[in-house]
Amino acid sequence: MVERTYIVGIMVVCSIFWVGSGHALVNLTLSGQHPDPEAVVWEVHRKVNGSLTRRHLLEDYEQDSSCLTGNPIDDCWRCDPNWSKNRQRLADCGIGFGQYALGGKGGQYYVVTDSSDNDAVNPVPGTLRYAVIQTEPLWIIFASNMVIHLSQELIFNSYKTLDGRGADVHITGGGCITLQYINNVIITNIHVHHCYQSGNTMVRSSPTHYGYRTLSDGDGISIFGSKDLWIDHCTLSHCKDGLIDIIMGSTGITVSNNHFSHHNEVMLLGHSDEFEPDTGMQVTIAFNHFGPKLIQRMPRCRKGYIHVVNNDFTQWEMYAIGGSGNPTINSQGNRYIAPYDRNAKEVTKRVDTDEKNWKGWNWRSEGDVMVNGAYFITSGEELEVKYEKAYSIEPRSASNIDQLVMYAGVLGDRRNGRGGKWTAGPDDKSQTDSDDYDYGDYDGTTPSINPPPFIFFFFLYFTYLHFL
Repeated sequence: MVERTYIVGIMVVCSIFWVGSGHALVNLTLSGQHPDPEAVVWEVHRKVNGSLTRRHLLEDYEQDSSCLTGNPIDDCWRCDPNWSKNRQRLADCGIGFGQYALGGKGGQYYVVTDSSDNDAVNPVPGTLRYAVIQTEPLWIIFASNMVIHLSQELIFNSYKTLDGRGADVHITGGGCITLQYINNVIITNIHVHHCYQSGNTMVRSSPTHYGYRTLSDGDGISIFGSKDLWIDHCTLSHCKDGLIDIIMGSTGITVSNNHFSHHNEVMLLGHSDEFEPDTGMQVTIAFNHFGPKLIQRMPRCRKGYIHVVNNDFTQWEMYAIGGSGNPTINSQGNRYIAPYDRNAKEVTKRVDTDEKNWKGWNWRSEGDVMVNGAYFITSGEELEVKYEKAYSIEPRSASNIDQLVMYAGVLGDRRNGRGGKWTAGPDDKSQTDSDDYDYGDYDGTTPSINPPPFIFFFFLYFTYLHFL
């Protein structure tokens, strides 16, 4: 992998050359960019409405609808009790701009059996690092519950699926997940937390190449110049920088069914206000739960087209959705619950921009529910014409939010009384409930689990017997 700062320099120089040659970067089309974003929006609503309708029809006829949630992603695969025998079906269940992410579909299964990460240049077979750098498509699963404490950034190659379903998998440590200049990656059912800066060392990015990496930002998931990606059912918190950063001409991305908590700058979309290639960025943010102890950037957008649909925003401290650089933000069917702070009721924030400059930005709110005084300031001209195609099927009311985000985050969690133990199938390896983890006291090695009180009595009793 070429040094990060060197790559950025090349992209900046190319941008300057393009402008200097008389070309308009604003019309730049990225590889992987959809030519009609409103059509993608329409398709998301069609799938949501279809899933909700099927559930309601079963209820009306008093038939079992327990496996149907109205969430089209989950309904696509979770109703199959033998889903684990055909894990790769998940690749057909995506929605939004990242729906074309293949991940490791068609490739072999790779089972992670070793949670160690002791050598970022020569990873050991059986480790996660060894799997993600391979050139061929791989569907990566886990032999057991494990905590993978990274020594350095985990640099993926293209055509990989990281599938934690049926196990309780935590990724923490140095740099965490890096998706840089690659495509077709799916990450599902993984805890990502306590990620910190790493680098200034050699890290392998493929079986045939390793290179010097400068200091990373400490993001949970860093997406850089990549396309056709899908991040689903992950639980993210407590990272040094962002939980998810999507920058430098990345596009074709869906972030769905995730649970975010305990963080300041949650999600950044776009490198800078001046980086014109990000005008081609297209991101779908759907069915996520933005949970406790979040401050801002859910997301913070620079340029691009961002579809924020059917998410649950459970308070914030500064703002929920922010932006600069004239992004298009299409907010539909979300629930925004404002904090009690009377000065932080606004959902939106135009960052460091005068109203005379942002009043033409296309920021739309349709079917959103505002709670506890929350309000969304819309902007833009001729919005009805621009979004006419998207609204040929209207977004469902946010009254369905509890149902749509019921299982947000890693499946099997019981946060805040939500959900419950899920049916993992015959290869279920999940033996712990993730809400037992006190991430605030995480020590960087193993999850901190709070056992039931009777465990201590058994421990004392057997210790007493041992010394008799």
